[in-house]
Amino acid sequence: MRVDVLTKEYPPEVYGGAGVHVAELARALRGRDDLVTRVHAFGAQRDEAGTASYADLRELADANGALKTMGVDLAIADACGGADLVHSHTWYANFAGHVASLLHGIPHVISAHSLEPLRPWKAEQLGGGYAVSSWIERTSYEAAEGVIAVSAAMRDDVLRCYRDVDPARVQVVHNGIDTDEWSPVSNPDRVRELGVDPDRPSVVFVGRITRQKGLPLFLRAAAQLPPDCQLVLCAGAPDTPEIMAEVETLVADLAATRSGVVWISEMLPRPDVVALLSAATAFACPSVYEPLGIVNLEAMACETAVVATATGGIPEVVVHGETGLLVPIEQATDGTGTPLDPDQYVADFAAALNEVVAAPERAATMGRAGRQRAIDAFSWDSIAGRTVEIYRSLL
Repeated sequence: MRVDVLTKEYPPEVYGGAGVHVAELARALRGRDDLVTRVHAFGAQRDEAGTASYADLRELADANGALKTMGVDLAIADACGGADLVHSHTWYANFAGHVASLLHGIPHVISAHSLEPLRPWKAEQLGGGYAVSSWIERTSYEAAEGVIAVSAAMRDDVLRCYRDVDPARVQVVHNGIDTDEWSPVSNPDRVRELGVDPDRPSVVFVGRITRQKGLPLFLRAAAQLPPDCQLVLCAGAPDTPEIMAEVETLVADLAATRSGVVWISEMLPRPDVVALLSAATAFACPSVYEPLGIVNLEAMACETAVVATATGGIPEVVVHGETGLLVPIEQATDGTGTPLDPDQYVADFAAALNEVVAAPERAATMGRAGRQRAIDAFSWDSIAGRTVEIYRSLL
């Protein structure tokens, strides 16, 4: 069986959890003798066997971003001839999968990492293109032979947002983690080179600067951390100039009142992230929308206690009181996920951070439990096997 995996993000051009997922899943699928796996990815050419790359069409150089995406998708759809099944990831590649399915008469499987109706702030980024991306996603989901949700919460969201999708076609297969690549490594010299003191407590945030990730809320909570606790932000790729300006102001305010505020805006290589996580007292995930939250798995695999919002699929990963703490949140139902009481959420998040930071031995115990959970429940071999079962059920 030949499966073509379609994606916008793929190494070395990865900036979010979906890209990590695709890279790891493709590697696990390629390790199987019963499958031929090809990858079609947006971006510059890659030196990897079985992987094809597609640049934006020159004719659409000045077009809206959504139209640029569609141009790439059409080229990918054409190249899927000969595949037995196509598997697309995120709306960026869903259109390619939908057209390939129609053109070549093959099943289309979608992995649900996030949903456009639950990210209305993307209208700030895409303008009228958000209506186009929403149409692409809806059309693709309603026509797909199979949908793989990365969490039970994500499955619920799919069925709530797209009521014409048959529930029998939506299966849950969690994201996974490579616990060899993500494992605790003590590298104090490199941590210092990155501007962090490994001998002081620290809280680390890793994520893009988007409304989804809740960074402005977290920065407000971080103001209540003990003075000796460092705040390490591995945060870049802002969605809009407006949210970038908001984050810059909040970071400047923090840096003016406390030491140890470290902001790393460039994409760090994995070993550097591992070093920072391994040295951290806690990892913070203040997301207001997170279908699963692979960043939490990465932190857990590095034996770092997690403080995260109790939303989406996060409670399926983080076990409250065992691998970290979950922060309650009451959210708007308009798709934004905005806390109904932002001040209360900020106070609760700050309290949870302080509880973990104040008890380093307990934090270390949570970290060890988190790594064991990552090993036991989220291996890529088992995830690939379950995914192939879904493929075969559609042929």
